[in-house]
Amino acid sequence: MKPKVFITRKIPQEIVEKIEAVCSVEMWEQEEIPIPREILLTKIQDIDGLFCLLTETIDEELLSNAKNLKVVSNMAVGYNNIDIEAAKQRGVIITNTPGVLTETTADLTFALLMATSRRLFEASSYLRNGEWRTWSPMQLTGQDIFEATIGIVGMGRIGEAVARRAKGFDMKVLYHNRNQKPEVEDMIGVEYVELDQLLQQSDFVVILTPYSKETVDLISERELSFMKPTAVLINTARGGIVNEEALYNALRDKKIWAAGIDVFETEPVQLDHPLLTLPNVVVLPHIGSASIKTRLKMAELAADNLIKGVTNQTPDHVVE
Repeated sequence: MKPKVFITRKIPQEIVEKIEAVCSVEMWEQEEIPIPREILLTKIQDIDGLFCLLTETIDEELLSNAKNLKVVSNMAVGYNNIDIEAAKQRGVIITNTPGVLTETTADLTFALLMATSRRLFEASSYLRNGEWRTWSPMQLTGQDIFEATIGIVGMGRIGEAVARRAKGFDMKVLYHNRNQKPEVEDMIGVEYVELDQLLQQSDFVVILTPYSKETVDLISERELSFMKPTAVLINTARGGIVNEEALYNALRDKKIWAAGIDVFETEPVQLDHPLLTLPNVVVLPHIGSASIKTRLKMAELAADNLIKGVTNQTPDHVVE
């Protein structure tokens, strides 16, 4: 009898067929609507494997309902939606999809930095709204990127990829990380500094650290007060690392220049969120890895992890 698996969102048919070759598959057929919690609680009761997204909370309640569950394959690098300890206690393997989205997320991070610093969304709206009537010397002026200083908080794979892109703009690259990385310093030409120093010196502060108990509100009122009034903050890591109320206040009061945000503490973000009311904020709907090629790679890797987990093999990417 084939292992039974459940997929919590509609994924490309070629990936479904790959899983179906080994498993008995049931899938939530909606693309835009997450599976309701009460349905997932029912579906998980007799499955061997779960293919899920960040939109699903895999916690004690859910796991206690899963009598046969061997593996949860999370189609994401992050896994803050999963209670890892509760899974370990039940012998459930948790996997993720690292590596495949590094360059795509770095591209988006730098695109957001450029769009924010040069006010591209404001300028596009200015034109489309019929406000462009003449040229004037200081009209829609932004901040230069070339030869500026960028501070990267979190020098993992994506941080390194952003640093390489920054070097193409002759930027000075500072970084702060849980552990100093001399090999990256030598290879890319970056400089390790303490967080406060990074905030004080950087023209662009880019948040790329993983979400954890230690990084919740890592950037709040105190940290934002260290930044230059001309500085731009970019967050493509996770919501909750930057305190959203403190960021709103700093932007509203012109204590920092602008912010580019791809992630929010609560997603999808509500349209009445204060940050969405500010002209000096560029907001995106968590699309850091959203290229066709990368999302297909993520789904394929998640499928491989799932198949190995339900067939008593060791998946390639187990979250420890």
